Amino acid sequence: MTDTKRSGSLRLQVLWVTLAGLALGALVFFAVSQLGSVLIRDRYMSEESVNRRKARLYADFSRYVSSQGISGRDTAAVARWTAEHEYVTIFLFNTGREQQLYAGGRLDPDTHSGYDPQVHGRLYPIRFSDGLYQVAIGDNSQVRQRLLVSIAAFAAAGVSFLALFMWYTGRLTKRIISLSREAAAVSAGDLERSITAPGNDELSRLADSVDDMRRSVIERMGNEKKAWEANTELITAISHDIRTPMTAVIGYLGLLCNEAEDEATRAQLASSAYVKALELKDLTDELFRYFLVYGKAKLEMNPERMDARLLLEQLLGEMEFDLRDCGCAVERRDFEGECSVTVDPLYLNRVLDNLQSNIRKYADTAEPVEIVSELCAGALTLRVTNAVSASQTKKESTKIGLRTCEKIMTALGGSFTVTNDGAHFAAEMVLPAE
Repeated sequence: MTDTKRSGSLRLQVLWVTLAGLALGALVFFAVSQLGSVLIRDRYMSEESVNRRKARLYADFSRYVSSQGISGRDTAAVARWTAEHEYVTIFLFNTGREQQLYAGGRLDPDTHSGYDPQVHGRLYPIRFSDGLYQVAIGDNSQVRQRLLVSIAAFAAAGVSFLALFMWYTGRLTKRIISLSREAAAVSAGDLERSITAPGNDELSRLADSVDDMRRSVIERMGNEKKAWEANTELITAISHDIRTPMTAVIGYLGLLCNEAEDEATRAQLASSAYVKALELKDLTDELFRYFLVYGKAKLEMNPERMDARLLLEQLLGEMEFDLRDCGCAVERRDFEGECSVTVDPLYLNRVLDNLQSNIRKYADTAEPVEIVSELCAGALTLRVTNAVSASQTKKESTKIGLRTCEKIMTALGGSFTVTNDGAHFAAEMVLPAE
């Protein structure tokens, strides 16, 4: 996963979507309210529509009075009809309008329940059972229409808000489902399938983290495969190589015990058995180095603080003596100054033994082996360089010894690097120095 910091956040996205939904809802509410007001004013409250509704109300009230035989003084009966018509105002006067007999329905408190021809309309004569009376019926059903418009505006605003929120949650759910399917495919064994989630929020970071885990699993499996292949190759090679000198040693010892009669023959057989025994030692040392690299996750060391000059004098002195003994010329230059290092001398000696073994196998004895130590910037550097024999360049190597050196130096808090251009081999060890 890249180190670029992402600024996106699902919480921030939800906040913006909520604000956008509220703004959209307010806009829709205003639009529906305005449209409803225009329709009420221009259509529902047009003169033609109002007159038509009032005509129906007068006809309905007239039928009610006639069918029930109601008298003009029976205000209770008039009140029952008014109660059945929620948005109606009715005023009842005697014939000469000297007396207001009834006022009921949705009365405007600002008019003090008084009759106003401009508001309630003109008076019409209606025959009751006891004679003619003057009646004015007002229609206030526009109040109901405005209420319906308000309800419709609120509903439209709510639907708009929910639609926008559902759209966002749908996109979010789709991304989660896609991420879940990709993760399921990887868990089922399809490790080559990348896990991605477009965007710059927590889901994207989660997808990147899971994809990093996928790549780590692939890398770990690759390392395990390499280790297994190296294990198989090494075990196969060493098993074959051990049997050859072991068979020779057994044969030489058998001849030495049973058939050798003169001293010269016995000496030759003993020398041959000794050489083969050394070969066996080299093979078992290589096997030990292999298990040192792959057998333990962490090396168990006993580090101690030591004078670097005295330590290198002892270890490099032994190494120089052994290299000269096998025919290699050695050029050595020690560091200037004084310092101390914290190391486990046994493990450091094992590193030098591995280098010495590598030089004995592959070095060109016609050129000297250079051993140089330097003290610089709080670090002690030891560099060993040798020429590579042309006859040994094609010899196969498991490089277990070099891997052992790298693991030991890392455990000591230092580093180990090698370079090999085919003609020259160089190993560099660095340790923290005080």
